[in-house]
Amino acid sequence: MSTFAKRERLLLADLLETAGPDAPTLCEGWLTRDLAAHVVVRERRPDAAGGLVLKQLSSRLDKAMEEFAAKPYEELIQLIRTGPPRFHPFNLKQIDEVSNTIEFYVHTEDVRRAQPDWSTRDLDPVFQDALWSRMERTARLMGRGAATGLVLRRPDGQTTVAHRGTPVVTVTGEPSELLLYLYGRQAAATVGVDGDPDAIAKLHAGKQLGI
Repeated sequence: MSTFAKRERLLLADLLETAGPDAPTLCEGWLTRDLAAHVVVRERRPDAAGGLVLKQLSSRLDKAMEEFAAKPYEELIQLIRTGPPRFHPFNLKQIDEVSNTIEFYVHTEDVRRAQPDWSTRDLDPVFQDALWSRMERTARLMGRGAATGLVLRRPDGQTTVAHRGTPVVTVTGEPSELLLYLYGRQAAATVGVDGDPDAIAKLHAGKQLGI
């Protein structure tokens, strides 16, 4: 049975292939070729992928990104489709789901929503619940840099706190949209934002959310 992570992986590969190597994405400074290289480096160069969170490894990450971005685009797409090497932890279903469901969903939307004719995907409730569950676990980490208190709320009233503090800004939307907001794609997320106008402006100033 296909998992959410595998489904989003294949969808991302298809979108990257259709868009071609030079299409825009929501990742600042990255074209589709760069995004494809990022996905491959993350799975095939763990020695360099650590540079995503450790500044000490950033130069190694940059070099690996350049090397993979220089490869034929079709090769990158195939590497994404086939997944990591045989004995990589991502080949275990549970680890793949925990590590890649959000990763591939967000990057899929990075490609989709950078295009002028994009529309919101109609996601099934089971997937929305899965995204909410995973987002609850990462909300404090991704929201740690927020300049205000930040509460995320589903339309049914469920909430999670991404950052404690005052004043509080409440962002309401489907889990899929809240996830994009929390991961730094605020301008592309279909959400409602409530709170003091100055607090909202303060929250949206600069890169406060995401890694």
